[in-house]
Amino acid sequence: MLPITSILVPTDFSTHSEKALTYAKEWAKQWSATIHLVHIIEPVIFPVDWGYTPVDLSDVEKEYSGAAEVELKKTVDELHAEGFSVIPQIIHGGRSSDEINQYAKDHAISLICIATNGRGGVEHLLLGSTTERVVRKAPCPVLVIRPD
Repeated sequence: MLPITSILVPTDFSTHSEKALTYAKEWAKQWSATIHLVHIIEPVIFPVDWGYTPVDLSDVEKEYSGAAEVELKKTVDELHAEGFSVIPQIIHGGRSSDEINQYAKDHAISLICIATNGRGGVEHLLLGSTTERVVRKAPCPVLVIRPD
C-alpha cells in the first residue's frame, strides 16, 4: 500500500462533509498526513431571459465567500487544536467536481475523502452528483462516505 501523505476533504460545511472529515482525520492520524480542506464557490448564474430587472450578484458572492471563510477558519482552528496539519483553501471557480480533481492533481493528493448526500432517482438525474464526477475523473484513490 502506498503511503498517504495528503488527504483532500472537499467541504460544503454540511453534516455529510463533517462525517467525511471525521474519516479523513482517522486516516491522517494513522499516516501523519496533511489534510487539505477545500471549499468550492461556483459562480452564481443569473438567468437574464426571465425578464426580471438585472440583479447585482457580486454582493451575493462576496457575502457567501465571507461566510465560507468564517466557517473554514472555525474548522481549521479546531483541527489545529487537535494537532492536525491543515491546508485550507477556498476556490472560486467552475464546476465543483472539476475544481476538486484539478486541486488533487496540482497538489499531488494521495487520497480524496468526500461525502455523498445520497440523492437518488429523479433528483440525481436532474442535479447529478459531484461525488460521482470526482470518482470518475480523480487522479488518486477516492474514499466515498455515504450518509447515515
